[in-house]
Amino acid sequence: MNTKKITVGFISLGCPKNMVDSERMLAQIAQAGFCITQDPDNAAVVVINTCGFIEPAKIEALDAINHALKRKQKGHIQKVIVAGCLAQRMGKNLLNETAGIDAVLGLESRDNIVDIIQSTFTSDKPVSAVTAPLKIPYDDRTRLRITPPHWAYLRISEGCNKKCSFCTIPAIRGKARSKPKQLILTEARQLVASGAVELNIIAQDITAYGRDLNIQNALPKLLSDLAKIPRLRWIRLLYLYPTGITERLIETVASSDKILPYFDVPLQHINPQILKAMRRPHSKDKIRRLIETLRTKIPGCVLRTTFIVGFPGETDARFNELLDFVKWARFDNLGCFPFYPEQGTPAANLPHQVPDNVKKLRIEKLMLAQQKIVFDKNKSRIGATLTCLVDSIDKNHTAKARFFGQAPDIDSICIIRDCHASPGSFINAKVTSFKNYDLLCKKV
Repeated sequence: MNTKKITVGFISLGCPKNMVDSERMLAQIAQAGFCITQDPDNAAVVVINTCGFIEPAKIEALDAINHALKRKQKGHIQKVIVAGCLAQRMGKNLLNETAGIDAVLGLESRDNIVDIIQSTFTSDKPVSAVTAPLKIPYDDRTRLRITPPHWAYLRISEGCNKKCSFCTIPAIRGKARSKPKQLILTEARQLVASGAVELNIIAQDITAYGRDLNIQNALPKLLSDLAKIPRLRWIRLLYLYPTGITERLIETVASSDKILPYFDVPLQHINPQILKAMRRPHSKDKIRRLIETLRTKIPGCVLRTTFIVGFPGETDARFNELLDFVKWARFDNLGCFPFYPEQGTPAANLPHQVPDNVKKLRIEKLMLAQQKIVFDKNKSRIGATLTCLVDSIDKNHTAKARFFGQAPDIDSICIIRDCHASPGSFINAKVTSFKNYDLLCKKV
């Protein structure tokens, strides 16, 4: 097969972990000699790396799949390959429910992407390559990055041992398994050598890192070693399970000028009955103490969280308890999602399911409260000078940038006028105003 004449379009959906998977597959596709195109609508082969975590992600994935299949029917695309979490979750059922897919590729078959592409040209029979998750961590050192050159995701473990009643991830990605530290450090050095000045540490739960290897304080030790890498400026922690944030971890962040005081801590809820039904081990009192501790030991730290609204059994009183907590905590960044009764999860069969219209109203109420908090915080930053990392700049010299409290792709940004810096550079900018969630700044 002359791979140079075959164009491959790639669509990456879902979370940062999925993006790293996409980068791994893209590297192998490129190394095999295929021509990667930015026009998947007219590629010979389209690979769709899907998310299957919650219903909207499934709908988004199926929309992308059906769009590609329509292009195939019209002769614009020859082969459609579906990979990722939805493929892992549905397996052969995806082939049965969506006619025209040429291959379904599970998570453990990612490194066989080239063979699977080639097999679709030698046989008209759809390929199903879905197996149970393995017990070894993934090696992500060979990647063709689709993030900008100056920042990257660094995955330190895979899978999850938590048993949250609403979550499909352990069933999809398997049990937690940590990468050996030297493997992570090698990958980090490669990323920095390729231009990354910001590494965003990811996993299903980064606080669980090293637990399966029986290593105490594994995450703080890893972070301390990462901070020694020359030319690496920012290390950001994403997906911190609240009960895993130890005094040692807080001290490690507080004592470093590279590890950002940015804590992404998904709490999901605060009412005791809802937390118990969710199978979340933290309590309201412990979370309040954690927030107070973080803000006392690391003044100016940024806190990000997510909540699920409309979980079974969430009464008006229990929702109002959550709302009051949000007003007290004054998070810097907050995401809110309605509960989805995902097939195969215990929560899907719980009594007292909340109607969708009630969920929608509660989300609006919670996010309006959070909006006021963010606008107040933005107003308080007017006049402050922030160190910002430039992400992009347009022909009018207006830059999109971020200070340490803004994670890429999920948070607000800083918009800097009259900026002549290049992407990947750090500049000082004074906050002059704000527009909704974004800060308006001027370079100083």
